[in-house]
Amino acid sequence: MANAEIILTASIPNLGAEADIVKVRRGYARNFLIPQGKALEVTPTALRKINHLRAIRAEREAREVTAAEELASKIGKLNLSFTLETGETGKAFGSVTSKDIHDRLVKELGIDLPKHAVDLDRSIKESGDHEVPVKLHPDVTGKLRISIVTPKVETEDAEGAEEGAKARKRTAKS
Repeated sequence: MANAEIILTASIPNLGAEADIVKVRRGYARNFLIPQGKALEVTPTALRKINHLRAIRAEREAREVTAAEELASKIGKLNLSFTLETGETGKAFGSVTSKDIHDRLVKELGIDLPKHAVDLDRSIKESGDHEVPVKLHPDVTGKLRISIVTPKVETEDAEGAEEGAKARKRTAKS
């Protein structure tokens, strides 16, 4: 149950970011991380290299945050509209899911956005205006406004429809 200290050369979910020094199980380091090029053993040479990796990571993260903030401002100005069919009682058929929102957002902005970026707790089934968070970066979340509209169903006067049906039956019998 010995642990090894390693320097990550790539970000690994639930473990650490690039240039972090972490302790992992020796077998995980020896058999997976180091052969895959995702980590280095902690040595004096590697410790000097870590400063270079940290500088590169800081520059890259600054660019990513700036790009994410610009995209968040574009998303904040956008208002997407979705149509849901409703029955006679006004209950919606179907819902608007995070996948629907993601697909429409990618189509509207022409960007490559991860599928999990649209952070919708549950599908939207109610008509009206909604605000949906879009996670663009761990530090940047944009707010997308969407409108759910239901088409106006043209309903005839129920009594008028019944009378029209009765009149058609009478003329058919004669």
